[in-house]
Amino acid sequence: MSFYDKLDPEIAHAIHHNLAERYIAIGDDPPKGREMTIANNREARAKLPPTDVTIAERTIPGPDGEIPIVIYQPPGPAPRGGLLWMHGGGYIVGEARDDARCIEFAEFVGCMVVSVDYRLAPESTYKESIADCFAALNWMADSSDELGIDGERIAIGGGSAGGGLTAGLALYNRDQGGPDLAYQLMIYPMIDDTHDTPSGHEDTCPTTWNRDVSFKAWRMYLGDEYGTDNVSPYAAAARATDLTGLPPALVIVGTQDLFRDENIDYAQRLMAAGVPTDLLVYAGMFHGVEIHVPEATPSKRMRMGYLSGLKRAIG
Repeated sequence: MSFYDKLDPEIAHAIHHNLAERYIAIGDDPPKGREMTIANNREARAKLPPTDVTIAERTIPGPDGEIPIVIYQPPGPAPRGGLLWMHGGGYIVGEARDDARCIEFAEFVGCMVVSVDYRLAPESTYKESIADCFAALNWMADSSDELGIDGERIAIGGGSAGGGLTAGLALYNRDQGGPDLAYQLMIYPMIDDTHDTPSGHEDTCPTTWNRDVSFKAWRMYLGDEYGTDNVSPYAAAARATDLTGLPPALVIVGTQDLFRDENIDYAQRLMAAGVPTDLLVYAGMFHGVEIHVPEATPSKRMRMGYLSGLKRAIG
């Protein structure tokens, strides 16, 4: 049975709506990939329904200058839970204006969302990306009274590369003695630079995040560490040998995702390390499809999985 035959029939058509050119550009021409991604994001934002969530863009102090962030504030009384969100894009593309997801988190969970515009590869490596996210987390915790956030209900989360940053940040935050975290939400996280698994070899589809473009992204993100035995677990969390002392976790992935097996393995290792962990695997779903076709029944099921998980943790 082919990759396409294993897709859920209700979302299978969406695999042909993605542009192979955008994935090629991400791996071969990052500036062009960013232009195409931002254009797609703007088009998607224009189609979103009206919302009562207030959206504000600002900057905060970072380790090497100002860091742009976007704050999504739902109506209602404070204090409320807070989510530090890290966007996806293979560590190469993407922006903090991740409205489709962040508005839905703010509306459904009733939490404030702070989305961080961390530095991207190849101009920067994981060291700068993690530093920016850690600075944003500390700012969020230190500013909890001003923001109307309950400091005991701060979560971190992200999808794809943002999920990988979530895993890496949880490890880094533990090792640096950072703020207490209530939850880590990892939506098909990009955490293994080797992809040496059955799913890592199976997904070669040119119109989704595939093995070829993923290796190119890892090469840019890891810099001199790529292809060595010295890859930091803060960059590729699958490399971590000690997963104890991390916040409760939710890992979500589809069966037709390049990251399926590495995500399942990471969740199992979190459980073995004593970390309260939920693992949700959705049949027939490919990478990012629940955002591409949000009205499809399997897409709603997947999104409800991570929305309800976050609500239980910090809502």
